[in-house]
Amino acid sequence: MKRSTKIISIILIFFLVIAAVIISRTLIANHFKKKFSKVPPPGIIVTEVMSKEFSEKIETFGTAISKKSQTFKIKKDDLLDDLELKDFVKKGDKLIRLKSGDIIAPFSGLLGYTGLTEDILVSNNIFIITLDDNSVIYSDIKIPESYSASIKKGLPVEVRLSSYKDKVFFGEVDFVSSRINADTRSLLSRIKVNNSNQELISGSLLEVSIRFNLRNSLSVPDTSVMIEGDKSYVYKINGSNIANKTEVKTGLRSNKSIEIVSGLNEGETIVAEGLKKVRPNGKIKPITK
Repeated sequence: MKRSTKIISIILIFFLVIAAVIISRTLIANHFKKKFSKVPPPGIIVTEVMSKEFSEKIETFGTAISKKSQTFKIKKDDLLDDLELKDFVKKGDKLIRLKSGDIIAPFSGLLGYTGLTEDILVSNNIFIITLDDNSVIYSDIKIPESYSASIKKGLPVEVRLSSYKDKVFFGEVDFVSSRINADTRSLLSRIKVNNSNQELISGSLLEVSIRFNLRNSLSVPDTSVMIEGDKSYVYKINGSNIANKTEVKTGLRSNKSIEIVSGLNEGETIVAEGLKKVRPNGKIKPITK
């Protein structure tokens, strides 16, 4: 009997040791799991909802026209000296000395010539001299009839051309015709662009954008908006840095920004970039760009 009691005691102690080891290992595993399973919230770039000017655009093409332009036909045998032209002349400067009388610049501008040409109407070679005042550039453009109610004198204009790919020239609508052309169903208009640096050249093809329906609206980066079906969403960040998925109504796109018609207020903080790292009602670490 004593021997059997001793065996039972040994067996109980053995199982108690095993149970103690298992429990200890479980407690230690849970401790480290809890300690290392706490993933810090992701760092996300945020921004504030701001007010920005938006506008619709009419885009078309036009040809650059000088403010003033004049040509002079000069006979070769009428020259007193060799032909030497300045690049730029002022009003009243002497352009060319001729036997028949000197030519005086009627206005300030750029000088040029088209070279020697054989004129079939005369026996002598003729120089064609040009004088262009490019301080202001004009361009006549045709506006589709559908925009006739929107086009007005004084509307801001942006002009681009292939020789200045990254530069924008600013001007305005200078004239709007009083009637629609029945053949082209368009409205003739004229724009003018300040060209004090003489960068635009007469005859250049201009890419013209006329801005209309200007307004100040709420703006967010285009990288902050999620499209799901026919609805748009952003992540709005509250005071506890929790991202709340918020439906918004969008308007125009302009220069990497999207107009917000409803759903947000000015000054609210939203996720600007990194939408894939954000979870609804999840915490984030805001990073201000």
